[in-house]
Amino acid sequence: MSILDEVHSLRTEIEKDWAHIDSIESLENFRVKFFGKKGKVQDIIKKISLLSPEERREAGRLINEIKVKFEELVQERKEELLARLGSDTYDLYITPRHLEVGNLHPLSKVVDELLDVVTGLGFEEVGLNDAPDVEWDYYNFECLNIPPYHPSRDMQATFFITDKMLLRTQTSPVQVRTMLQRKPPIRVVHAGRVYRVDAFDATHAPCFYQMEGLYIDRNVSFAELRGTLEVLVREIFGEKAEFRMMPSYFPFTEPSAEGQVRFGEEWLEIFGCGMVHPQVLRNVGLSPEVWSGYAFGLGIERIAMIKYGINDIRLFSDNDIRFLRQL
Repeated sequence: MSILDEVHSLRTEIEKDWAHIDSIESLENFRVKFFGKKGKVQDIIKKISLLSPEERREAGRLINEIKVKFEELVQERKEELLARLGSDTYDLYITPRHLEVGNLHPLSKVVDELLDVVTGLGFEEVGLNDAPDVEWDYYNFECLNIPPYHPSRDMQATFFITDKMLLRTQTSPVQVRTMLQRKPPIRVVHAGRVYRVDAFDATHAPCFYQMEGLYIDRNVSFAELRGTLEVLVREIFGEKAEFRMMPSYFPFTEPSAEGQVRFGEEWLEIFGCGMVHPQVLRNVGLSPEVWSGYAFGLGIERIAMIKYGINDIRLFSDNDIRFLRQL
């Protein structure tokens, strides 16, 4: 049988099979059998190169007629069968989408966990609208007992925008804004970004996250501060976590301390804390003879690095999907 005879025979076979198409499945089998990459039409096309130029033109014309005709018929029949089955019917032959299942960033997980614990202790979360990242010097420094040229300003290398405007170096301005806006008793917590002019290396970043807690009322004691932090430590690191407080210095608290947690043989600082300085209370219009309170702050990245065994802070901002998938 010549190749031209094979073309005519193939056309007859196609028309015969076409008459029995009655479902999406049979239509797809028909398409693959005759017009797929390994179908019968493709097999004949491979043989056409063996023909003489005149026969090649004739065979090519016939094959092209068959392809054009039946590719259109296949599409029309597909639409007809789908419409007959109803609009809710799915086309099982469409290539499925590859859907990625998302997850929270590790820093978001730690923030949520910390806020759950602290709000469970009666603290109210302060929203972002009351805690701007671009802050005035007055709220970030002066009202917190850090006047111009105070030596403690050197502890916080600052991104200044103007002489009086800056990127906040700590979440402590939230304390000031809250105390100016509300009357005691006050029990609030806020988590957000802060900024320092630091080299970007394994343990330092120019932008990182802090969480700040503040409690103002009558007769607030240092013992209440310690009790709050002990609960927070054990909720985050487990009931067996060892916690201690060591003397420290912050210009806006007096006395001041750092809260440390033991990991193996090493004690790591987790909190900066203390009783709100009397001058800070005066600066916001509260009498230290009537009101007292405590404040504490912690670094979110440090908590996350300990919980997840991460030794490079830059991984949190690299957005490397391979790293994020591990957590």
